[in-house]
Amino acid sequence: MLILLSINALMFVVEFALGLASESTALIADAMDMLADALVYGISLYAVGRAAYAKVKAAMFSGGVQILLGIGVIIDVARRFIVGSEPESLLMISVGFLALIANLFCLVLISKHREGEIHMRASWIFSKNDVIANIGVILGGVLVAVLASPFPDLIIGVIISTIVIKGGILIIKDAVAEKRTPRAE
Repeated sequence: MLILLSINALMFVVEFALGLASESTALIADAMDMLADALVYGISLYAVGRAAYAKVKAAMFSGGVQILLGIGVIIDVARRFIVGSEPESLLMISVGFLALIANLFCLVLISKHREGEIHMRASWIFSKNDVIANIGVILGGVLVAVLASPFPDLIIGVIISTIVIKGGILIIKDAVAEKRTPRAE
């Protein structure tokens, strides 16, 4: 779990800095997703060995953070739609590939826990969504280059944010269901 936390924290810093530099909403959205993941992994580490209610609370908090970050990026997309942006496609594609490699590695590490306790199922959902988001960033970069338009970046930013929000909602629903009928520990 510490490896997953470290990878996501590092990728958050890289993607956020390069997302700002490249004016890419898709990269910033993916960076926020990495931040949420790093927080989730940190919370999951906290929850290990704790009572079931602590794990449920950790998952609910993780889902809530994911939803808030997704909403924040949608607000940024609206701002960029109004004021404009000129995303750099080559940087989007390059960073998207780097993030994809990092997230595939994380997905492999966490895959054996995808049916585990609530906080680990939340981690699996986040990691799976990351891979989808990375593919979206790469596709967005290609479309920005081909179409010479910022709109693919904005659209991908909204799609990633929607995936992030949906993941947060699923985690909260799973936590609520877990709270009602806890699994055997």
